[in-house]
Amino acid sequence: MASSLSNAEISRKLGLTLKTVRNHVSNILNKLQVVDRSEAILLAREAGMGMPRE
Repeated sequence: MASSLSNAEISRKLGLTLKTVRNHVSNILNKLQVVDRSEAILLAREAGMGMPRE
């Protein structure tokens, strides 16, 4: 998600069905209590996730 991949792109890259990816993304958004991907990404980055290693 943080790489701006669509659900279809994530599905192909991970070898999962599109429905599975949609379900996982939906679960992530619900657990983080955010309304969209950009909010989830912002929250994750604020928590120190997804930052480049030095």
